[in-house]
Amino acid sequence: MYNTNNRPNKTLKLAKMAMLVAISIVLVLLIHFPLFPAAPFLEYDPADIPIFIGTFAFGPAAGVLLTVLVSVIQGTTVSASGQIWGIIMHIAATGSFAIVAGNIYKHHKTRKSAIIALVAGVITMSVVMCVANLIITPIYSGMPREAVAAMIPTIILPFNLIKAGINAVVTFVLYKRISHFLHG
Repeated sequence: MYNTNNRPNKTLKLAKMAMLVAISIVLVLLIHFPLFPAAPFLEYDPADIPIFIGTFAFGPAAGVLLTVLVSVIQGTTVSASGQIWGIIMHIAATGSFAIVAGNIYKHHKTRKSAIIALVAGVITMSVVMCVANLIITPIYSGMPREAVAAMIPTIILPFNLIKAGINAVVTFVLYKRISHFLHG
């Protein structure tokens, strides 16, 4: 027989995750700007912060689900200029962060573990985006792969380290302050 005792908890968790998706979309709508004039398509936005918070609160699988939902909504509305490629890149970047950081944090929910998880997530995201840019950017931009490769050490890697680093620091500062709401 189906157990309905857990239904309100699952519904509440789903509502909280939907709220994180909505906050993420609003953040990217309100705050986004290029960090490097040589690559204006690389824009900083804080949209990953609610996803990172959701990853810490609900686990890596939830973080990946949040990533996919935000990426599709964002990629078909507020960031539609990136087309399918923007969606794929966002899923690769933020999804890799959620998998690594979420798996580290879920085993030891301490400040030290949170820092280790966030640093590992930043590094993973940055490496994944270097590889993804080598593969995907020439396809959608027509830029030669050699030109993209030349941008990795000077633009792509620093951009991803800065973007993910800022979002990780903000996540670290905010998470414990709001985790009681997400878990309550």
